Amino acid sequence: MRILGIDPGLQRTGFGVIDAHGHALQYVASGTISTMHMERGDLPARLKVLFDGIGELRSRYQPDAAAVEIVFVNVNPQSTLLLGQARGACVTALVANALSVAEYTPMQMKLAVAGTGKAAKTQVQLMVQRLLQLPGIPGKDAADALGLAITHAHAAIATARIQEAGGVARRKTGYYKTGRVV
Repeated sequence: MRILGIDPGLQRTGFGVIDAHGHALQYVASGTISTMHMERGDLPARLKVLFDGIGELRSRYQPDAAAVEIVFVNVNPQSTLLLGQARGACVTALVANALSVAEYTPMQMKLAVAGTGKAAKTQVQLMVQRLLQLPGIPGKDAADALGLAITHAHAAIATARIQEAGGVARRKTGYYKTGRVV
C-alpha cells in the first residue's frame, strides 16, 4: 500500500510518501508545498496552491490512501482559523482525487513513531529517519508528514488483524441516524 501523509500548514504543507508491505516500510518521497513566496493577504491564491500541489502529488506518486494531521487549537484564534482553512484545502484536494483520508492527532502520530505522545519535533525527525533508513534527517514538516504515513501504515495492519479476527461491531452509542454526535 502506498500512503501519502500530509502535515497541513498555510505557509508550508509537509508531504511524505511511503510504501508499506506489512511491517516493512519504504521511503518514496517527501518535501513541502510552500506559499511563502506569495502575498500573505491573498488567502484564496495560497489555498489554490495547496489544492493544486496535492493534486500533483496524487498524479505523480499514485498513493492508495492518505493520512492528514488533525488541527489543534492554538492560543491565537486567527492562526487556528487560517490553519483550518489550509487543512480544508488539503483534505478537499485528497477527496477530489479519490483518496480515502485517515486523520490522526499530533499526539497519536508521535506515539506511533517515537513511542511517546509528547515527543519533541527533533525526536520525531530522528525516529522517522531511523524507521525509513534515510541517509539524513528530514525537515520538520516533511518528518511530520512521513510520521503520519507511518502511523497510518501501523493502523492499517491493526485494522486488518481485527477484520481477520471477525471484526468489531460498530457502536451505536453517540450516533444519530444521520451522523455522529459532536
